[in-house]
Parts: sequence; structure tokens; C-alpha cells
Amino acid sequence: MDGPNVNFKVFDLFQSDYADLYGGSRLISVGSCGLHTLHNAFKTGFSMWQVDKLLKAIHTLLHNVPARREDYVKTTKSTLFPLAFCGHRWLENLPVVERALGIWSSLLVYTNAVKTKQLPHPGTASFDVIEDAQKDPLTVPKLQFFRSVAQLFDPFLRKYQTEEPVMPFLGKDLAKLIKSLMHRFVKREVLQDITTAQLPNLDIAEKKNLMQVHCVDIGLGAEAALKGTPFSNSSMLRCLWSVGMKISSPSSQCKRLDVFLHGFISKAYPELWAFCQKLLLLSHGQASVERGFSVNKEIETENMQEDTLVTHRLVCDYVAIHGGVTRVPLTNDLLKSVMAARSRYRLHLDEQRKRKEAETQGKKRAHAEEHLQDLKVKRDSLHKVIESLGKDADALAEEAEGKAGSKMAQLLSKSNALRRAAKDKLSQLKNLETEIATKSAELRSM
Repeated sequence: MDGPNVNFKVFDLFQSDYADLYGGSRLISVGSCGLHTLHNAFKTGFSMWQVDKLLKAIHTLLHNVPARREDYVKTTKSTLFPLAFCGHRWLENLPVVERALGIWSSLLVYTNAVKTKQLPHPGTASFDVIEDAQKDPLTVPKLQFFRSVAQLFDPFLRKYQTEEPVMPFLGKDLAKLIKSLMHRFVKREVLQDITTAQLPNLDIAEKKNLMQVHCVDIGLGAEAALKGTPFSNSSMLRCLWSVGMKISSPSSQCKRLDVFLHGFISKAYPELWAFCQKLLLLSHGQASVERGFSVNKEIETENMQEDTLVTHRLVCDYVAIHGGVTRVPLTNDLLKSVMAARSRYRLHLDEQRKRKEAETQGKKRAHAEEHLQDLKVKRDSLHKVIESLGKDADALAEEAEGKAGSKMAQLLSKSNALRRAAKDKLSQLKNLETEIATKSAELRSM
């Protein structure tokens, strides 16, 4: 998809055409994708700490560098490696931050080994970024705070990356999410009686609405990481303000809304039910696309080929349809399929090998045909050269018959030289004909 401005422009043009066709009627607009709004708001709050730069550097340092990874494992005795940071979907980086926190002590061991020259210096910008971050006593508290806030958003993302008709719950859930976030740094009496409509107008830059610095909730992990440092949670407050001004979110229902309404009004009020059907078709965002990205991120690993990724997605979708692994029906067909999986895998490998051999043979044949065609073109060119030399030699000989003395001798000498050149070319032509015959025979045997 294009950027939001382009999409909104296309939507406005569509609205204009629709109004012209249907007497001024317009489609209902539910705005841009709310999930992207959350990702961008989260990014705005945390980009000031350059968390993304650090997480990318941690991943880059050990990614696709076998020798460095081996040094890391030998020195730290750890086989856990950092995960890749996604710069477009910040809230999906919760596992990335958790992994970074899990290996932070190992990274300290590795960098110390480099400093003491037990290991070679990587000499990369990513190592310099990690080294600078380790000098900052607030790095771990920042990552812990990132983790704490991301965990707050995780249920909302999981709920709204769905194809179910949850649009009617979006406003209430967004308000619920932003209130949960504001409870960390806004006074409780300010939020106690505030309505959803009043929530966007709450001025969180006003000091009277904010808690005292020592009362701000930065999360248990960040508080534990701050102990023993010369800092307090006041350094965290700016991020809470930045994030809190831009976000909003969800609750859950045990029953789908369309199922619930159908049971009550489909028979008694058919016209109202027809209207509700149209209303429930309104999309709450690019949910199916975002959900697909999230699933792919969970199942993909390094060097995974397309067929494997597609297969994993099929398995995940099938499990999701039945509501979990334990609910998948173990039918006879499924059990037989599992028993024959190894045989099918071997057949698949054989097919791949045969396909590669056929492709190699095809390329070899194509190369031989191209070479044979070049030889034939060269042969035709030699024919033309020999013919031209013979004609020129005959013309010079005829001209010499009408001359005498030195002039005749000169013309005959040139004619003989051309005949010798034609004879050499004829010898080359015979060799070429032999090579063409050999290559033709080889091509027929392929």
C-alpha cells in the first residue's frame, strides 16, 4: 500500500465519484488503520532513547558472522542470539527486547573479552553502539520500561488482528488502553470520573494533573534495574508523556457480535438485521494483513525457504481454526498422512533432484545449441569470403591477359595471393564442417 496521504486522496476521489453516481450519498469512513497509529505513537515515545539503534546493533553484530558467533558462544557459554528488530511495527518488538535483556550479561562478557584483547575487535559501528550503551547505567532500565509498556499493548494487538467484526468495540477498548497507560503517571482523581469523550482533551502537560515523580509507575523491571544507580524514575517520565499523548485501546467478548445480534433480531426485525450486516462489514483496519505479519514473524527462522514458510502457515491456520493444538481432531486421514510424511519427503527430494538435473541438462543443451549456431554462422561467413576471394582472383587474372611486362606480372601476383588466401580459408572451412558435425552428433545424444 502507498502512504496514508495517497490512500486518503484515492478515498476522496472514490467518494466524489460515488456521490455523483448515487445522488450525493457517501461511504462511511472509519479513518486510517488504528494498529499503525499505535505502532507510530509507540515509536514517537521511545525513539528519543534510540532504543531501535541499540537493538539493531545487537542483532547486526552477531548476524551472519559465523566466526564472531563462535567466539561469542565460546566466551559466554550462551547459545541464545539476538532477534531482528522491526522498524515499522514497534509494538511487535516485545520478544526482541526480552531477548536483548536475556543476553545483556553475555554481551557484557563478550565486550570485556574484546577490550582485554582475548577476542579480535569487530571494528564495526554496531559494536561501538553496544559499547556506548553499556556505559550508560540507564540502558537496562530503558529496555525494561520498553518491555513493560509493550506488554500493556500486547492484548489489544492480539485482539484486533482478527477478521471477526470487532469494530463496535474499538472506541471503548482504545479508551481503556489509554487510561491504563495514563494511570502510570496521571493522578487517579483526574482519571476517576473522566469520560471517553473527555479523554482526548486531557492536558497531560499540565503539572497539576501529574503524579509526583517518585510515584510514577515505570514497571517492576525498570524499578529493579534502577536500584543501585545514581538515577531515579524521573528520567523515564518524558517517554510516558510522549507515548500517552498519542495512543488509545480493548476489551474482550466471549461471543462474536454478529452471532449475538443474529440470534436476537434476524427474525423479529429483518430490515434492522440487514442494516446491522452492512454495519458489521466495516473494517477496523488492515487486521488480516497485520495478523499475517505477526504469525509469519513467530514461525519464520533464518534461511527458511518459501515452501517451508507456506507449510508452517498452513499448520498454524489449521490449528487456529480448531482453537488450539489440543483441539485438533486426530482423524485416520491425519494419522496416515503423518505416517507417510517421511516417504513423501523423500519423494519430494527426488523430484527436486530430478528437476535440478533436468534444469542443468537443459542449460547444457541450450549452451550447445547456441555454440552450434555460432559455428554455422561462422561457416556461412567463410563461404562468402572464399567466394569473394575467388571472384577477385579471377577478375585480376582476366585483367592481366590484356597487359604485358611488369604490369601483367603484378596483376598475376595479386591474383595468386588471393587464391592462396582462398585456399587457406577453404582449409578452415573443412575443419569447421568437421566441428559442426561433431557438435551436432553430441547435441542429438543429449
